[in-house]
Formats: sequence, structure tokens, C-alpha cells
Amino acid sequence: MLRFLTAGESHGPSLTTLIDGLPAGLKLSVEDINTELARRQQGYGSGGRMSIERDEVRITSGVMNGMTTGAPIALHVDNRDYKNWREKDITPMTTPRPGHADLTGAIKYGYRELRIALERASARETTMRVAAGAICKRLLAQFNIHIGGYVVQIGDVRAVLDESLSYPDRFRIAEENDVRCPSPEFVEAMHGVIRQVKIDKDTLGGVMEIVALNVPPGLGSHVQWDRRLDARIVAAMVSIHAMKGAEIGPAFENAGKRGTQVHDEIMLTGSDKMLARRTNRAGGLEGGITTGEPIIARVAMKPISTILQAMPSVNLATGEPEVTTYERSDFCALPRAVPIGEAMMAIVLADALMEKLGGDSLDEMRPRFESLRRARLEDLPMDNVEWRFGYDQ
Repeated sequence: MLRFLTAGESHGPSLTTLIDGLPAGLKLSVEDINTELARRQQGYGSGGRMSIERDEVRITSGVMNGMTTGAPIALHVDNRDYKNWREKDITPMTTPRPGHADLTGAIKYGYRELRIALERASARETTMRVAAGAICKRLLAQFNIHIGGYVVQIGDVRAVLDESLSYPDRFRIAEENDVRCPSPEFVEAMHGVIRQVKIDKDTLGGVMEIVALNVPPGLGSHVQWDRRLDARIVAAMVSIHAMKGAEIGPAFENAGKRGTQVHDEIMLTGSDKMLARRTNRAGGLEGGITTGEPIIARVAMKPISTILQAMPSVNLATGEPEVTTYERSDFCALPRAVPIGEAMMAIVLADALMEKLGGDSLDEMRPRFESLRRARLEDLPMDNVEWRFGYDQ
């Protein structure tokens, strides 16, 4: 239902995204998008590029008089740094850096200059993911679905989360500090390991959690592998630069437990006999389908590959061993990655919601949303009679 593509290079003139499939009738302004773009540029451990760019979007298609039309939406963000490269004679880059797409890109496409891979593989591309995600967040908010995120670990500093805090409170507290941690008592320790990694001319990764609230049950499907919503969410998360792992809920912790310690008991609650779960160890999804509980994705980011220290490699032009040269980068990009994770969650959920509801406009989607089957006993009548498969074979 929903498709988006990005285009542009890290130091090229601009970045572009084209989003197709969004409904007509959604109120949208550049401020809705620019707010999210600004969040992406904020975070302790950022490099010099963030002091150059001031990302602001231009909408050139699909939004008229502040309202989506149902046509493809085209977004553009100018690269301010392009002026420094426009007339520059670029030194050949022939020594691939470990951890980057330099070598793999040359193998894949036959590049005779490694910077071509660097320019497109750069995390600068995530600017347009955040722009697309901002629009999807606006769409989801029309149905009271909200997405937030926070950092739970940087390097070996792992925050202990206050389980009594609501998710909205976690989101709010995380935005009040520059490492986006919802446990303020761990902020200075995170600052400390980032400061040390700067001194050591190294980099750090960590773990973030991305959470979606008020997602109705019944999105996604168990009937095909590529319709399982947990698979789509995990794929979206590890598509983000430097993300090397993702889990739904505490999946890897659960792997070391017994089933009775993991699976969420089902119970009836309230006078309307709602079916609910006592816990949410499944992270909001069972069988690839949403349960109605918060969707929780935990995402692991490796230490980013651009390191001040030279690393051993091979000069592909000479065939001789050679150390790498440094390209400007962050020391720890995880705090800035949180809005990117939120954007990817929003894009996947907006697609799943539109797949479920159909409709070309918000006015068509709203009544369909209200009529969705809920996790109520009365919505789930059972025949309670014997039956057969009935295949004529």
C-alpha cells in the first residue's frame, strides 16, 4: 500500500524522497517534518557535519494548501555542505575502510573509485527516512497511535529502567537529555564513556528501544512470511545504517527461559469483557499479528565504522597494504538514531494500517477503523461444533 524511495548523496546537492500511497485529507505542514529532522540532528557524540547542516524540507508534490491530495509526495532537503564540494577536485579513494560499504560496493557495482559507494551508503540518507516517517507519524496520530523511543545502553553503560514509568513519560524524559536516556541517573555515565572514546579516537554503539502505543490488534498476518509484522519491523530496523540486530520485546532474554516464564497469560477484564494479557513479553505481536499491547523493538547499533584511528587495509590501486584515512563522522550516533528508528516503525505501521483499512482518504479510513474487530469476547463468536477439513481428496 505504502511505498517510499530516497535519493541523493552525502555531499551532493540535495536529498530527496518520494512517498506513494498516503491517503488524501491529511493535514501536513513543513513544520511537522522539520521538527523531526531537527531531532535527528541532536545528540551527544555528534560529529562536525551536524554543525554545518540545518535540515529543512521543501514539499514539491502531493500536498496542496496544507492537505495531502492522495498523489505521491515529493520532499527535498538541501545539503549545505555541497558548496564545499561543488568545485573541489576530489582525491582518489582507493583504500577501503573496514565496516563500510567501500569494498562490498566496489565488488557489487564495479566502482573504480570507492567514494561513489561512500556517498550513497552514508547515514546522511536517513534524513529522508525521518522526513517520510514524520508524515507517517501524522497519519498514525489520526488514529491515536503514537511512537517514541529512547536509549537503554551506550557502550558498556546499561541503564536500569524504572518499570513504574509509563512509556509516554519515558519518551518525555529521554527528550530532556542529549543521550536520550529515560533514566537520568545514567546520563553522566553515558557522557563519560563517549568522552573517553573521543580521547581514544574510537567509536561506540549501543541499544535503543522503539515503542508504538495504541496499535489495534489484528494488523499483520500469519499466513505468509513477508506479511508477518514482526518480520517487517525487524527488517526495517536493521535496514538503518550500523544497526546489526533487532528483537521484538526481550526476545534474546526470553530464549534462556522456559515457556511458562515467557508466554503472556490471557484474561478477561472489565464489564465489556476485553481480552488482555497480564504481561507483554511478546512485545506486542503474536504470530506476526498485533495483540493490542505496546509494540516494542529493541535495536542494537554497532560502533560506527568511521574511526579516527587508522586501520589496516589494502590499497586497491597499488595492491599494497595501507592504513585507512579518516572521514568526518560521529563518535557515538545512537542518540541521533532514535528518531530514525521511530520513523521506520511509523512507516511500517502506517503501511500495515492502510493494508488493513484500505481507502483513498482519511474520511474513508476513519469509519473502517472504528469498525475493526477488537479483542472483546462479543467480537469473537465461536461455533463450538465438530467440523472436518473437507478437502475432496
